[in-house]
Amino acid sequence: MGFIERHNLYTVDQTRAAAEVIRRIELEDLRWVRVVFADQHGLLRGKTVAASELASVLRSGLTVVSTLLSKDTSGTTVYQAFSTDGGCGIAEMAGAGDMVMVPDPDTFRVLDWVDKTGWLLCDLYFTNGQSVPLCSRSMLRRAVQRAADNNFNVLTGTELEFHIFQAPTLDRSLRGKTSAPRLVNTGYQLLSEDRIDSLGPIVTVFCEHLHRLGVPLRTIEVEFGPSQLEVTLNPETGVQAADTVMLLRSALKQIARRHGYHVTFMCRPKIPRVFSSGWHLHQSLLHKGVREGENAFVADTSDEILSDVGRHYLAGQLRHAAAASVFAVPTVNGYKRFQAYSMAPDRVSWAKDNRAAMLRVTGSAAERSTHVENRIGEPVANPYLYMASQLTAGLNGIEQRWELGPAADEPYETDAPLLPATLGEALQALDADTEFAHAIGKQFVEYYIGIKRHELSRFNAAVTDWEQSEYFELF
Repeated sequence: MGFIERHNLYTVDQTRAAAEVIRRIELEDLRWVRVVFADQHGLLRGKTVAASELASVLRSGLTVVSTLLSKDTSGTTVYQAFSTDGGCGIAEMAGAGDMVMVPDPDTFRVLDWVDKTGWLLCDLYFTNGQSVPLCSRSMLRRAVQRAADNNFNVLTGTELEFHIFQAPTLDRSLRGKTSAPRLVNTGYQLLSEDRIDSLGPIVTVFCEHLHRLGVPLRTIEVEFGPSQLEVTLNPETGVQAADTVMLLRSALKQIARRHGYHVTFMCRPKIPRVFSSGWHLHQSLLHKGVREGENAFVADTSDEILSDVGRHYLAGQLRHAAAASVFAVPTVNGYKRFQAYSMAPDRVSWAKDNRAAMLRVTGSAAERSTHVENRIGEPVANPYLYMASQLTAGLNGIEQRWELGPAADEPYETDAPLLPATLGEALQALDADTEFAHAIGKQFVEYYIGIKRHELSRFNAAVTDWEQSEYFELF
């Protein structure tokens, strides 16, 4: 009996799916499988396993060092791995102990841009069979279960912007350094058919690979800024929506690299004339039980925009907006996007079909598609943390029946609290919102604040180009 069976970690359906994965590997003559998990930053970590060993991995998982969860974005270990609690208050992480990656066989994909290689996404467990409390995928799973306990299924769609450049090349004149990335277009032609045609070869490659991966791609389009594209995905339920974002971002970067391009999800690259990229999260709840599958946000009467459930959900997201922002905008760079009159939100507000608001109520009551578009996120956000934090905030509103204030007719002029202007302000807001921290998990919140404050301290210690140009000659 392997680790997974011993601790009862697979459902009956997952056990069947695991057998199907082995069958597909043999049928398609795969040689390697990338077994990965999403770390705290939404980056994939893991190991490449010989296909002949995968049956063993699907029985017993695959061990990785727990210090992977103790690092900031530079790879610096923030917490003391060799203390009795791994520095995180968790005894199982002492001494840089092992975690077990347990593959979810339902996530299996064949990466057809890599020779004979499959891909599996994992949840994290300790060697005693307990779920790792810092595993972001498990965190979203718990939030989805909380929604289910309230008789709702969770439906989430994605609009994700990114930049694509000609890949930097080695420049001999720069003595071994790479040249700057080159724009693929000059921008300012939103949704231009001619511009998307000029990118035809690489866009076609993206679409073909994503289709074969099973990514529910709805559109790919030219955004306003130079070298900027956007993909929109059809909505998916539960954790699957976040799994797809992980797969999508990884696939786009790897496919682009093989064709001489560089894709970045960084919000605001330091390249002249380039615009910020955002991540808009479309959310709704579906009834379970007697009204199975019905949209819970659709109002019962035509004179209302939202049902009571929808109003309470939005009230929760507004109440916890500042605290939750650090999960939607986890980098120093992302807060530079919050500018008035910029198609990005700058304050905590909601409105009907108005893209200036943080929460935009959209969809059609007649078509039963009413939902909320949260416009706060940056594209690098860990999808599990982004979705879990917004879902948690909304469920708090539903369970406490918080009332929604009036809509903002002019969101950039409305007297409403401003969103955090910096990562430091966002961390302070998260630290102060004990109600939200309790719902997310106090242990995780304290851990995450520690990681992010370490990143912030490195940023504050760095001498920037702005300081050099502003003060060097003047003083």
